[in-house]
Amino acid sequence: MSETARRAEIWRVAGAVCDPEIPVLTIADMGVLRDVRVVGEVIEIDITPTYSGCPAMNMIALELETTLEAAGFGRPRINLVLSPAWTTDFLTDDAREKLRAYGIAPPAKAAGRRGLFGVEHVPCPRCGSYLTEEIAPFGSTSCKSLWRCQSCREPFDYFKCH
Repeated sequence: MSETARRAEIWRVAGAVCDPEIPVLTIADMGVLRDVRVVGEVIEIDITPTYSGCPAMNMIALELETTLEAAGFGRPRINLVLSPAWTTDFLTDDAREKLRAYGIAPPAKAAGRRGLFGVEHVPCPRCGSYLTEEIAPFGSTSCKSLWRCQSCREPFDYFKCH
């Protein structure tokens, strides 16, 4: 296998690792997987946390190690890369649709600084209504806030912009 093909296969295998907090998303969908390098027999994987102190990063690193070892690539060296910082703009369009289908409202694209200070209305991922209200600034994880739809009355998480 050529070096380019080997790198592409490692990227494919590594990119299929799921986020432990939102299992419908892979680390490639989220843009958490930043780079794969092969230097001789050493595989280096760069990952970026969705926010500083994200508890999922240890589990992601462990899953990367076990997944790549099981695929016959050996144990990789996992590097935590903090710059440039991850933003919700790294989410693929496919990831946004997966979030919606899973019942989590995806963040607006390119929200910039405005997105950091909250949003007035978030469309309900179940019925699409904009008649929604924030219930709590933190949802099931600290990167999500808890909302409720006034139309269908269902609660839902909103993946906060950052």
